[in-house]
Amino acid sequence: MSSTLLRVSPSELKIPYEVKRQRSCCMQLMNKTDKYVAFKVKTTNPRKYSVRHTCGILLPRSSCSVTVTMQAPKEMQLDYHCKDKFLVQSAVARDGATMRDFVPELFTRAPGRLIEEFKLRVVYIAANPPSPVPEEAEEEDAAPALEEMGREAKKSSVLDAVSDNITLFCTTTESSIMHFIVYSFVSQESRLRSVANSGPMLSCTEELLSEARSSQQGFSVMFVLFVFMSSVFIGHLMKHIKV
Repeated sequence: MSSTLLRVSPSELKIPYEVKRQRSCCMQLMNKTDKYVAFKVKTTNPRKYSVRHTCGILLPRSSCSVTVTMQAPKEMQLDYHCKDKFLVQSAVARDGATMRDFVPELFTRAPGRLIEEFKLRVVYIAANPPSPVPEEAEEEDAAPALEEMGREAKKSSVLDAVSDNITLFCTTTESSIMHFIVYSFVSQESRLRSVANSGPMLSCTEELLSEARSSQQGFSVMFVLFVFMSSVFIGHLMKHIKV
């Protein structure tokens, strides 16, 4: 039913719900008439809420604010469901009335006396609701992530290429050095055998040949050279990894 004396806003009381903390909300009362209007605010749960101002007299076309404060809750509610309600009663007062003229009989129903009532329900809302993120902000946040993923992919591809090149280099170099060692060993053995067959120094030559074979099984100078060349090549390739 529409009110002819007061305009009450909002239509429901939204109170932030936060454990162990008092929260408040306001309602606005506006006198729509050219008469003095008395009002009174009631609640179904007076122990839970404190109201300022619970009653008053509005001058013609004037307004006032009523503050409702909820006592600090002791525990959290999962569904924010609330059954509490408020009732705003209004009645016409005599012209020039003040709070001294405010008596309970103003809201007693009698023939020819207009008493209007406006009901408001209490709605709990989250104390700190998450703020919506604009789409532009989401796109700006996603751009650095995509750029970082691109750098990681590029770095991974470079590492794979370096690994393949190192493997190929090691395989090729090792094969070349082994061929060189075998060739040197065979050539040296052939020379020693030819010298042994040409003279009576067979036993001495056999000893030299045995010593030459033993030297081939030891630490090769060519192997040292191989390690040095590999280190230089790997250091050169690692310079390209930095992105």
